[in-house]
Amino acid sequence: MIQSQKVWEIEVQDEQLIKQLSAQLNISSIAAKILIARGCENPEQAASLLKIDESQYHDPYLMAGMEEAITRIEEALENGEKILVYGDYDADGITSTTVLLNALLDIGADVSFVIPDRFIHGYGPNEELFRKAHEDGVNLIITVDNGISGIEQVKLARELGMDVIITDHHEPGDVLPDANVIIHPRIPQGHYPFGELAGVGVAFKLAHALYGELPDHLFEYVAIGTIADLVPLVGENRYLVQRGLQALQQSANPWVKAICDASGANQREINEETVGFYFGPRLNAIGRLGSAEPGVHFLMSEDQLQANDLAKQLNDKNTERKKIVEEIANEAISMIENNDDLKQSLVLVVAGEGWNPGVVGIVASRLVEKYYRPTIVLSNNHEKGIAKGSARSIEGFHLYNELAKNRDILPHFGGHPMAAGMTLPIEHVEALRTRLNEQAKACLSEEQLVQRLQIDVPIDLSEITVDAIQEIRQLAPFGTEFPKPIFAIQNVKAKSLRKIGSAENHLKMELEDAYHSLDAIGFNKGYLHEEISYGIALSLVGDLQINEWQGNKKPQFMVQDVRIDEWQLYDYRGKSQTSNWVAKVNIEKTDFIAFTKQTKDHFEQAIPKEIIHLTDEVNPLTLRKNIVLLDLPGNFSLLEKLLHKVQIERIYAHFHTDQSAYMNGMPTRDHFKWYYGFLKKRPAFNLNEHIEKLSQHIGLNMEVIKFMTTVFFELGFVTIENGLTTVNENVPKQALSEAPSYKMRTQQIELEQKLVYATYSELKQWFNERLSS
Repeated sequence: MIQSQKVWEIEVQDEQLIKQLSAQLNISSIAAKILIARGCENPEQAASLLKIDESQYHDPYLMAGMEEAITRIEEALENGEKILVYGDYDADGITSTTVLLNALLDIGADVSFVIPDRFIHGYGPNEELFRKAHEDGVNLIITVDNGISGIEQVKLARELGMDVIITDHHEPGDVLPDANVIIHPRIPQGHYPFGELAGVGVAFKLAHALYGELPDHLFEYVAIGTIADLVPLVGENRYLVQRGLQALQQSANPWVKAICDASGANQREINEETVGFYFGPRLNAIGRLGSAEPGVHFLMSEDQLQANDLAKQLNDKNTERKKIVEEIANEAISMIENNDDLKQSLVLVVAGEGWNPGVVGIVASRLVEKYYRPTIVLSNNHEKGIAKGSARSIEGFHLYNELAKNRDILPHFGGHPMAAGMTLPIEHVEALRTRLNEQAKACLSEEQLVQRLQIDVPIDLSEITVDAIQEIRQLAPFGTEFPKPIFAIQNVKAKSLRKIGSAENHLKMELEDAYHSLDAIGFNKGYLHEEISYGIALSLVGDLQINEWQGNKKPQFMVQDVRIDEWQLYDYRGKSQTSNWVAKVNIEKTDFIAFTKQTKDHFEQAIPKEIIHLTDEVNPLTLRKNIVLLDLPGNFSLLEKLLHKVQIERIYAHFHTDQSAYMNGMPTRDHFKWYYGFLKKRPAFNLNEHIEKLSQHIGLNMEVIKFMTTVFFELGFVTIENGLTTVNENVPKQALSEAPSYKMRTQQIELEQKLVYATYSELKQWFNERLSS
């Protein structure tokens, strides 16, 4: 057996509907399954999803406050007033700032921008920066991707004589800032057709209204900010992102070439994953470790050399960020593993002195992935007496609402159901941990604490073609609430397995069913090479890709997780180098069993753990589910008792034998008759002295001759004194099979035949019959 990393929940789909959609839309069965999994129950719904066009884009003036905002900005233009774009330090905030800055510059505004430093100013509107803006003669502040929680700061700005336009998309509180205008897709609730825009989407709407036409040249920024901020990729966001990805692929902007070169991306193949895994993290990194303003300068750069220099700066910051994240994550995991109370918490709250507050959100995500608990990671600053950090949640625990119940000890926080940021006095950290755990008891069941993987597209090998995989891309972009499909292939076999990569840490397989085959790659899954046994039925989840080599295209499955539901047999029979095959066994999870004391002694030095000498007195219930059978039992019943008692997951069969009774064979009745006559003619025969010549003469193995002698002795046919064998006269006749050694050899031959010299399939079947009973 191989346990999957998460609990798989595989959706069962309507086969008739699959055929119907496939036929009517002329698409592959895989594409039809994806559409059904995304809620399409008829061709009309599916067609609307396949076709992304301007009909999904809404008039910016449908957004409350847009007309008032445009009027105020035009008034500022007429009066020559100074405008400040006040941004945020993540990728959404940086792209939002860039979008509005471009629009205002294009229409001739006297505009500048500022992005708060998360280490100095914190998130959102900042009084110090607002006062400086006033000193610089700013008349109008426009916030992008923030502002909805800045009640006191906006009040200060108004008192200083500045007007404030807020453009934001974050969760609003019960009380709103007293801004001149608030542009927010959910304020007032339900006024705008689509409430899930990112901050850059809202800024784009304002830019559209300022230009008086759709600003095609700004779509690139919208795609990056929308994907990086993980807002739902449905509705209007799908249109914005698709247009933006197309623009990025064709862009002549120097910063696009620079970030592609820095990240190793192919510009012509930019998709949502390129943005999510390469572009977004680099823009986020600059604001996580210092000022985010270079990010805006990068996106505004018109000179290739400047773009290249700034791209290198982003790249270096991203590398530095990765290192810091790794260090903090390791410290946090150590804290949890060494504190039983913390490890058993429903909500993990960890805090460390001097942890970089810019990356604690990433660390929180890592901990959620590892422990599957709502997690808060805080950076303590004892000089200031505050803890600042980020939180990530799981389904069933609405982070924003649960944090809001603790406003008395949590003065500053904001975010979404699944993510939040916060600042609080250090002395309240423990109280927050205690309260959140009590709150979690009321809303999180044991079932919700088990990490599940929703697999919405089960497929067969027969469906997987290059054309089908290319067709899947037509359904893109994929993202939050329109996730990339996770495919499941069930009950196939590995025709071949091998480790690949310089460190042999990756796995390449050829999967097969009765009629088809498919290549599969598991990155960082080389360890499975020793865990997948021959002929076993396995199931896999992952992604479909096209592997192109020298102009040839082949479908390929990228393995994310593997599951084997049946027990496995590993055939190590005849392996002479003990250290080689023992190295393939998970020592900690496996018991090594010897049926004889001699075998235990034989392997004692070669096996790095205690070998169990299994006798009738040893209780099999104490054994692990993985066992190594080092040798043969004296009889079938002892092994069958073991198989009946233990819930076996893996059997490693070695079956070491010093002398093979099966290979030496059972002497015939004529052999016994001849040997008896031979001894009768030679009283006091010295067998030890003459056995080698006798073996050559009779053509029987010396071990067989010794066996026949023992049978005669046990039946009383001969006596042996001082190594001399003499036939006894007038002894009653007895069947040879009555001798204990004869019975034992008969059984030994049968044991070897069934266990040692059977084919792999025959041995698997023998075990199956006993395990199933």
